[in-house]
Amino acid sequence: MRRLNLLAALLLTAAAGACAPNPIIARDPVPAPGPELGYVCDSRPTVLNGFFSRCDPVAREPQAVVRAKG
Repeated sequence: MRRLNLLAALLLTAAAGACAPNPIIARDPVPAPGPELGYVCDSRPTVLNGFFSRCDPVAREPQAVVRAKG
């Protein structure tokens, strides 16, 4: 009896695994911007706690690294 229960449980799990869909892999269709591109965003409140946002791309200035011995 115990062996029959184990066999039934294994068959049920195998059947459930066979019906499972393929795993979903989330990928962003838009690539990330490069380090030389930045965004300036402006948000305004609207009715019912909503917000209207507008973002404009701007070129970033290169960062200067200053090193001193001492």
